[in-house]
Amino acid sequence: MDRFDVVVIGGGPGGYVAAIRCAQLGLLTACVDDWRTQEGKPALGGTCLNVGCIPSKAMLDSSHFYHHTHHGLAAHGITVKGVQLDIAAMQARKEKIVRTLTGGIETLFLKHKITWLQGQGRLLKKNQVEILHHGGEKMLVEGKNIIIATGSTPTPLPDAPFDGERIVDSSVALAFGEVPKQMAVIGGGVIALELGSVWRRLGAE
Repeated sequence: MDRFDVVVIGGGPGGYVAAIRCAQLGLLTACVDDWRTQEGKPALGGTCLNVGCIPSKAMLDSSHFYHHTHHGLAAHGITVKGVQLDIAAMQARKEKIVRTLTGGIETLFLKHKITWLQGQGRLLKKNQVEILHHGGEKMLVEGKNIIIATGSTPTPLPDAPFDGERIVDSSVALAFGEVPKQMAVIGGGVIALELGSVWRRLGAE
């Protein structure tokens, strides 16, 4: 069984920053994370980098340019005709930004000799953590110190469960292949406001 000074459970902004700082302080560090991309590949960064803050900001940036071209240039004496929206290209740009940043975290882990344990962590007695890998195999590690940074997930409403089509969570709303004609956003947090702004700028009511 491998033993570490610190085992961090969670590879999002709380977890990966904690892991890097611990390693910088000279502690033998491991980080357990279960995130998988749509292609099934492991990725660090948690919700924020993969389906939250970063892709949302990328879409905000793109939608701002589109909206400004339509509504903000006339005041400057600039007339633009034939502006077209390419959602696929916009989504591809977003995904490239995500890959670059999540890959950057992986590089920092290598630089600081942090062990990335890919799988779901479960606390056991005596400072042990069980790692369940996606293939079904398990392993045990021990940490003198354990940091829990597991983040959060969208909560479905009892009367409005996610169906992946009409009622979706923020991850799906970040990856629409076309602009919805009408859209209602339940919630007033950061991601809700950003997604509402993105699709309104692109033409949704």
